[in-house]
Amino acid sequence: MEIDAELRRQITVSLLAAAVFVAGLVGIGVTFGGSSELPESGAIALVGLLAVFVLLMALVGAYLIRAKDE
Repeated sequence: MEIDAELRRQITVSLLAAAVFVAGLVGIGVTFGGSSELPESGAIALVGLLAVFVLLMALVGAYLIRAKDE
């Protein structure tokens, strides 16, 4: 299977979005408790991060569809 420019762009953008999510998880873990229990405010931050990640992936998908059409 040959990897063309379109597929490379899709892989790169998707990996960057996933890396942002993982960095957010690490940031929440460090900010709200490290190795101890996650407090209520940390749980709310985690839910917010998940919501932002879902929206980010939707935007990434829309971008990739538009980039494919051009």
